[in-house]
Amino acid sequence: MAFSAYHWAFGFGVLGNIVSFIVFLSPIPTFYKIYKKKSTEGYQSIPYVVALFSSMLWIYYAFLKTNTTLIITINSFGVFIEIIYVGFYLFYAPKNARVQTIKMLLISVVGGFGVIVLGTQFLFKGAARGQAIGWICLVFSLCVFVAPLGIVRQVIKTKSVEYMPLLLSVFLTLSAVMWFFYGLLVKDINIAIPNVLGFILGILQMVLYVIYNKKEKAIIKEQKLSEIQKPAVIFLDEKTKKFPELTEEQIIDIVKLGSLISSGKIGVASCLQDTTCASAKVEDTPKLQTVEA
Repeated sequence: MAFSAYHWAFGFGVLGNIVSFIVFLSPIPTFYKIYKKKSTEGYQSIPYVVALFSSMLWIYYAFLKTNTTLIITINSFGVFIEIIYVGFYLFYAPKNARVQTIKMLLISVVGGFGVIVLGTQFLFKGAARGQAIGWICLVFSLCVFVAPLGIVRQVIKTKSVEYMPLLLSVFLTLSAVMWFFYGLLVKDINIAIPNVLGFILGILQMVLYVIYNKKEKAIIKEQKLSEIQKPAVIFLDEKTKKFPELTEEQIIDIVKLGSLISSGKIGVASCLQDTTCASAKVEDTPKLQTVEA
């Protein structure tokens, strides 16, 4: 039995719901880090506020159209989870970030959504109302995909991927693919078009993550290597005439040095405190040996 366009659209819609469900849950590791640090330092609330606003608009759009159950289900969950994220962010955010987030909520979610609903109710009727809301949804869907570009800019500037949520980028890309085909099959350009940009930006974020993650690992490796090669100096306490207690790292370094000397890989040369070495006076002093590779 051949599958019709409706069956294919329903299949991509279900897959879109599943992937989008994961997309909405993907910031959980980010908020777990915020919980552990007790601070939102380095993270922004813009993606979550914009996603909340977009989900609300799509629900309104879905009620104006027919056969949009799959859009209503996923965006209802989106509104629910984004409210939790924003509330969590506000709880741990510093004062300035908290004020900015509240302003965005008042301007977009309260003011913007209210104006759109009232405006379309009075200015448009019938199918024209759905088309107007569809174009508005298209614009704000683009904003959802563009919002993480603030994090991309931060990654390029700091050359660090610490604050880039890789899981979000991956699943946003997959979600864009599913919803593009869904919109294409149901012949709804308001759903299909923004997901083209979503796919492109998702690929861009993943490429940047791979590039800067490798560079970051190389820098960390060099720093660790320089710390290992840096000689440790231990001073005698002039008051107690005793050496201070050694750290675990210093003890390990001393043991390693002792094993190298005893194995003959490092030679020792003694020298008096005079301006010249007493090689002539002390004939038994061994010569400095070459360090073996």
